[in-house]
This record gives sequence, structure tokens and C-alpha cells, in this order.
Amino acid sequence: MRIFYTDHYVLPLPTGHRFPMAKYRMLRERVLAEGLNGTDPLTVPHAATDEEILRAHDREYLRRVQAGELSAAEIRRIGFPWSPEMVERSRRSSGATIEACRAALELGVGVNLAGGTHHAFRDHGEGYCVFNDAAIAALAMQAEGRVRRVLVVDCDVHQGNGTAAILAGDPTVFTLSLHGARNFPFRKEASDLDVELPDGTGDEAYLAALEPALCRALSASQPDLAIYLSGADPHEDDRLGRLALTTRGLLMRDRLVFELLRDAGVPVAVAMAGGYGRDIDVTVDIHLATVRAARDCLAQD
Repeated sequence: MRIFYTDHYVLPLPTGHRFPMAKYRMLRERVLAEGLNGTDPLTVPHAATDEEILRAHDREYLRRVQAGELSAAEIRRIGFPWSPEMVERSRRSSGATIEACRAALELGVGVNLAGGTHHAFRDHGEGYCVFNDAAIAALAMQAEGRVRRVLVVDCDVHQGNGTAAILAGDPTVFTLSLHGARNFPFRKEASDLDVELPDGTGDEAYLAALEPALCRALSASQPDLAIYLSGADPHEDDRLGRLALTTRGLLMRDRLVFELLRDAGVPVAVAMAGGYGRDIDVTVDIHLATVRAARDCLAQD
């Protein structure tokens, strides 16, 4: 298993900003302390190139992001103030998912300790997402001739609206999103398969919805590669979640996803996606458990 990190690209956020940037550093430290990377060093990914980004995003949008020419309204929609660090981190996060895909195709699994920026559309960002790493990586793997068909499995509590919009009408990339029906974004896009869950959904109901949906997605897509956006935000104590999964329930979710993909012979690249727990240590624990489950279920000897 190969693991990629970007947490040393720190965003200069205003005092009181509520996005939990510290979770990425804490997660990397926990991965190292537990030795989940094995004998491989954790790797800083390349910054996604213009060519890689432009398969998923408009040229003018990329130009304005790079030049710092986004409007005040666009910056508010993203949720981060513009800075050169924001641009670099966004490129690196997309590069990490690209490299996690390459690692998955070689080793069975690759992990991006950030990523999951599924609210970024072709021509704008929103919801803390600038570039859509899953769409960028899926299209990169196809352009490199490594795969023909890709499955995006999005279990973040918020619908992957940007991913759905960017990849709409592309029969070679299947998008599955399992999310809160009444949560952000309040205007949903159409994924290839959307599973909408009511507020307060707990472990049993969640898992009962996930298994047939993923089986259906696998049957419909016949993928050469899966990109899994795990998300810690379905947790019962997440500030933005509105669902009620326990820590154990989220581990069961991860194991179910990884086991179904393994049994289907599909390598998987993992991105952490959202997590906004009232206790940041709980969020980090959930992300760490995802990495551990990926190693245990999928990594080749």
C-alpha cells in the first residue's frame, strides 16, 4: 500500500475559521506511529499539471484560480480565502489521488490522506473544494491508458455534486453517491446512482442501503479501478453530518466497501473526504481506521 500526504502545504486561514485543517497532520502522524505505510515512506505527490486538471475543469476557471482572479462571491462559495498556498495544496491534493490510483493499479490499494474534493464543478469551486480530485484522477488514468472504466464510490455524507456534474453523460465513469437527503448541497446533481438517506440514519440502515447499491454499481460499471471517498462525516457526532453512524459502524462500512471491491477484483484508490467532528481526535480515529481497513482488506503482500 502506498500513501500520499499534503498536510505540510498549510493554508493561511483566518482566526476562527472552522475547517479542521489540523486533522491532516494528525492523521499522517498516526499513520506513521502505527506503521501503516510498512516499509514505504509516506510520499509527497506531484502537483496536478494543467493538462491533468483541464480534463475535468474549464481553462478559464483554472487560469483565474491560478492568478488569484476569483471574485469575492466565488471565494465565499469555496469557503477558503485565496492564497498561493491554496492553489498549490489543491493541485497537490489532486496529484495525490492520481498517484493513489497508479499505486492501486500496481499494488491493489493507494491512499490519499486528504482529497475527496467532490463539490468542485467544471467551472467553479464550492464547499471547501477547488479542483475535483476524483474526476481529475479518473480521467487521468484513462488518458494514460491504464484503465478503461472507473467507479467512483462516494460515502461522504454530502452528495458528490461536482463529480456527478463533471462526469455526467460519460459512460466510462460510474458515479455512486450515498448521502444525507437533507444535507448540503441543497440542490443535488444526478449521479449514475444516488442513495439518499434520512436524517438520523444509523449503522444498520446505512449498511443495508450501501451493500445493494455498491453491488448494483459494480454490476453496471464493470470497473477496472474504483476511487473511494470514505468520509468521516456520517458519524453521529459530526457537526455537519446529520446522520448517526457510530465509529464501529463506519469501520463496518469501510470493510464492506473494501471486501466487495476485493471480491470483484477491483483495485481501489482511497481519499479521506469530509470529517468535521466536535472532537477532532474522533475524526482522525475514523480516517485512521479507513487506512487500516484498506491495508488489511486490499494491500498485496
